[in-house]
Amino acid sequence: MKKSTPLLLVSTLALAACSGWSESRVNPTNWFGSSTPAPTEVSVNEADALVPEGRDGPGLFSRPEKEVIGFAITKVDELRIAPTPTGAIIYVKGTASRQGAYNARLVRVESEENEKNGILEYTFEVSYPSYATNLGSERSREVNDATTVGRAELRNIRLVRVRGEQNTLESRRR
Repeated sequence: MKKSTPLLLVSTLALAACSGWSESRVNPTNWFGSSTPAPTEVSVNEADALVPEGRDGPGLFSRPEKEVIGFAITKVDELRIAPTPTGAIIYVKGTASRQGAYNARLVRVESEENEKNGILEYTFEVSYPSYATNLGSERSREVNDATTVGRAELRNIRLVRVRGEQNTLESRRR
């Protein structure tokens, strides 16, 4: 008890003396002033802020861009158009010529005639593996894909057409 009272008294005085530490130049938190707003420079293209400018061509370690090779699907089985609050979703189901089809996509066909007549036309394309695959059952070759169309684009559209290799399906506006 005799040793703890002086120790408690010394620690209390040392703690009370620390109140001047917060304004001291020795305190590392006082080395920089408080933050103030500064004008910011807005880059022209903020999306590419991390891409270095002035690079023409591929870098030393970059891979060449792969060319997407797509083939029209053999048969388009189903075409459904489901309305949404922002436009519509176009669902397509088709049958590929063999198993292993991947990278299904609806590729839009752009033409002046389609635009003038209010036709939205797609080609249902898939990619196949470079190696041989089995023919398989029709169910094992089914491929699905969907795409969205906005309201503004749907205003002028009267017909949606999806082409395959052997057939074409259409859906008219009611």
